[in-house]
Amino acid sequence: MGESVRADARRNRALILDTAVDLFAERGPAASMEEIARAAGLGVGTLYRHFPDRQALLEQIAADTLGRLLSAAREFEARPVPRWEVLVLIVRHCAGLPLALAKSLTDGTPHPPEVAELISGVDELIAQIAEQAQREGALRPDISPPEVVDLISVAVCRPGARADDALTTVILDGLKASAAAGR
Repeated sequence: MGESVRADARRNRALILDTAVDLFAERGPAASMEEIARAAGLGVGTLYRHFPDRQALLEQIAADTLGRLLSAAREFEARPVPRWEVLVLIVRHCAGLPLALAKSLTDGTPHPPEVAELISGVDELIAQIAEQAQREGALRPDISPPEVVDLISVAVCRPGARADDALTTVILDGLKASAAAGR
């Protein structure tokens, strides 16, 4: 019985997180804990057993989102393809993540250590890949790797970001080495 209780708890936690992401994306930060529990088909007590307060829920959403991004970025980075392609794969992957939501939910509050570590890990990996893409000659050399990280963040950490939208396309086109050569 203990195994099924733990499995139920894991399912409930995942359901709460998925429902919260959907409600926050739909309604913004105004969605209440009670609305999240109701939409998930769970009691408020179940929600509070998993997340003692709203901030804990928001931090977990951010941590899960960043964890998925870091995992995917590491997977892409391990592929034997040009580093520019790796950057584009990361940007495309980001389009499917609630990064704008995760960023907005934790803006203005100090990041808990887990979230800060994940942010640092993502930023460092993208900067490393950007530096490699510069050495390969695919990424313009006049933009530092940390600036590349900032530009990619602008592209993907905003509401409605897509891999093929105008802003993302312009940012990626502007990062290509051919853009620097054409100046």
